[in-house]
Amino acid sequence: MTTLEIIIIAVGLAMDASAVSLASAAAGFAKDARAKFRLSFHFGLFQFLMPVLGWLIGISFVSHFKAFDHWIAFFLLAFVGIRMILEGMDTSNERQKKDPSRGMTMVLLSVATSIDALAVGLSLAMLDVKIWYPSVMIGVITAGMSLLAIKIGTKLGTMFGKRMEIFGGAVLILIGSRILFSHLIV
Repeated sequence: MTTLEIIIIAVGLAMDASAVSLASAAAGFAKDARAKFRLSFHFGLFQFLMPVLGWLIGISFVSHFKAFDHWIAFFLLAFVGIRMILEGMDTSNERQKKDPSRGMTMVLLSVATSIDALAVGLSLAMLDVKIWYPSVMIGVITAGMSLLAIKIGTKLGTMFGKRMEIFGGAVLILIGSRILFSHLIV
């Protein structure tokens, strides 16, 4: 597998995490350097780890995993997206926003956006490709693209305010739906 092929795969895998990063930043959740770091680092870390995990699991589990991976990603993203929409529609000033760059929400988003990377790891095992170089490339590219998306999302959030939180939640639901439908149609 060539470096160009690995980069193309990495960019494709990074799209979901980048969209979530953009939506989270636009909703006003990635205001400080720590939140920006947490989002980009965790998305990059999970995108690095999941192909390794998939590769270690190997060929025997591929058929079982493909039967339900898209449902897991859909439900995780829909759950977080619905929460963001509800919080964006809440007009009370005393509400506490759930920061997607913290706690279980961060873990759920990281897993949901990296399930495809697990499948890539399984595929690489079947192709007898060594996993470390592709996994590092996938993780680094995802972290970089997520950081760039956060910068863009922060500007959008400043321009459009609270509406971006509702938009961000809708984006998460759409990403989950795309994952679900792309697996159901194939």
